[in-house]
Amino acid sequence: MENTQKTFRSNSLTSQEFIELEEKWCAHNYRPIPVVLTEGKGVWVWDVEGKKYLDMMSAYSAVSHGHCNPKLLSALTEQANRLSMCSRAYYTDVLPLFLQKLCFLTNMDCALPMNTGAEAVETTIKAVRRWGYFVKKIPENKAEIIVMARNFHGRTTGIISFSSDTDYKHGFGPFLPGFKEIPFGDTKALEAAITPHTCAVLTEPVQGEAGVIVPPKGWLTEVSNICKKHNVLLIVDEVQSGFGRTGKMFACQHENVQPDGMILGKALGGGFFPVSALVGKDHLMRVFTPGSHGSTFGGNPLGAAVALRALELTEEEKLPERSAELGDYLMFQLKAIQSPCIQDVRGQGLWIGLDIKKEYASARLVCEKLKENGVLSKETHETVVRLAPPLVISREELDWGIGQIRKTIENL
Repeated sequence: MENTQKTFRSNSLTSQEFIELEEKWCAHNYRPIPVVLTEGKGVWVWDVEGKKYLDMMSAYSAVSHGHCNPKLLSALTEQANRLSMCSRAYYTDVLPLFLQKLCFLTNMDCALPMNTGAEAVETTIKAVRRWGYFVKKIPENKAEIIVMARNFHGRTTGIISFSSDTDYKHGFGPFLPGFKEIPFGDTKALEAAITPHTCAVLTEPVQGEAGVIVPPKGWLTEVSNICKKHNVLLIVDEVQSGFGRTGKMFACQHENVQPDGMILGKALGGGFFPVSALVGKDHLMRVFTPGSHGSTFGGNPLGAAVALRALELTEEEKLPERSAELGDYLMFQLKAIQSPCIQDVRGQGLWIGLDIKKEYASARLVCEKLKENGVLSKETHETVVRLAPPLVISREELDWGIGQIRKTIENL
């Protein structure tokens, strides 16, 4: 597709001037690709000079419905004109409808709404520990949660306590105890790690930040069976993988696994508002009592209205089915690229990791060259280029992006 130019804000600063301002005034906790975005529509975004780019990241799945989706914008503005915020000190007429829809979609009994994915993970840690003490009768302060090596669940001090990545932990201790790490995809290690003090297993069904790592087929089913055998909760973090990203509504559905709890976020907010939730079965969720957990913005009417419409659109527009079909096509086309630079191509649905051989280029360099060719992505762990376009992408738009990826790789 033609890489057209648009004109924006004639009195605005240049990209370089904006970058310099952000470098001066913003803490350096990110290393952005050097592009300054000002507008987005569907799968396309534009920089301040008017150059057009295909978004192949969709904000880590937060923009699965496309940028500035008009149906979600309508839901946002309609609710903003009625009631945007009141906190859960009171009931509203939109939160119960959203949570009902979410529980039906996940086959869960109850939901606890929050804002960000990391908040939902922290909520989950509290929930499974309380279940361990109140239901399983684990001695106080002895509960253990089994996690996976190379996991990524967020960056709060509690969550990084069980991260494998030293960059996430350096200088932030002391850390929260009560976690036991095992290799991702290893059921023998899981069986050996469980003790009478184990309250839960927490895992991503596909490890995104680690490089879009898909576990061996049948692994999650075995994990579920082991958890049931030992009276241990299975919690699946679907913050990035949920709502169609892997070609199913939820990644755990590839093996028909029903966890005890599921952590959701990102696409739930439709790209407009931070919305997350812990959804679970009654035996887990009923451990919460008034005052045991809370959030001023969690479950606010504006976020609930957007999330409800986002769920409806995910079903109405068959986004999981689109992801499965176009993901298979994207995988086939990427594997067909004949280049010694490519180490591996892996993923599920429209969520693919392009592993680059270190001796040829860094993933960062590849992403910067993709940017020059009109495609936006972001590297992870030095060697992997992540590809996760909005699920509303068309075949024609995807073909254009594949062409630019092929050109970029072949010219390394």
